[in-house]
Amino acid sequence: MTVVAEIQKKLAKLADPRRAIASQRFFKTGPGEYGEGDIFRGIRVPVLRRLSREYQAITLPEAEQLLRSSFHEDRLLALLLWVRLYSRGDRLMRRKIYSLYLKNARFINNWDLVDSSAEHVVGAFLWDKDRERLYQLAKSKNLWERRIAIIATFHFIKRGEFDETLKLAQKLLSDGEDLIHKAVGWMLREVGKRDQETQERFLKENYRQMPRVTLRYAIERFPNEKRQLYLKGQV
Repeated sequence: MTVVAEIQKKLAKLADPRRAIASQRFFKTGPGEYGEGDIFRGIRVPVLRRLSREYQAITLPEAEQLLRSSFHEDRLLALLLWVRLYSRGDRLMRRKIYSLYLKNARFINNWDLVDSSAEHVVGAFLWDKDRERLYQLAKSKNLWERRIAIIATFHFIKRGEFDETLKLAQKLLSDGEDLIHKAVGWMLREVGKRDQETQERFLKENYRQMPRVTLRYAIERFPNEKRQLYLKGQV
């Protein structure tokens, strides 16, 4: 039995049909919804994280095969494995994982898959390199590639660098997808946790043109009085 077959056999045993149904509703898998057609086994994330430790000796091609599964949890486990491999890999290993990640971006097709991996692979790899690839992703017709672009900058934010986040946020303010509005607002809020002056300078220049949900996410931690001024357009 191959490693991938062994993992998937174990995942099948861990499946919970009732949880799977709830997950399919939560992740909007109905017709016309952002996760349309995705299927779930019904396995909790902590269980998948435990399995990522158990199978951390997996090869990159094996993890890639797992990422191409039709089951959401299989894909999430594959990404958790790549994140683990990336964190302890050498320069060549990290470049391979980064390349495989973007090559397989069509399988990273829900917000939890992006959010659990983009900063740790794409952001980490581009930290000391040219970031043009982020701007290419931000122009993609694929919703998830655009989300990868902005969430990848969380790696930079955590290291006190905000320029890329703000530039990408500016470009994505006119995006038509709610999940991009939320991601941009989240990253702006994270900037504010570390440098409120920088965050507010960006907000004052842009908040009147922001999607409402982006603004709400960005100012979530503000005192109520200040939050209301932004929401009323009185800043």
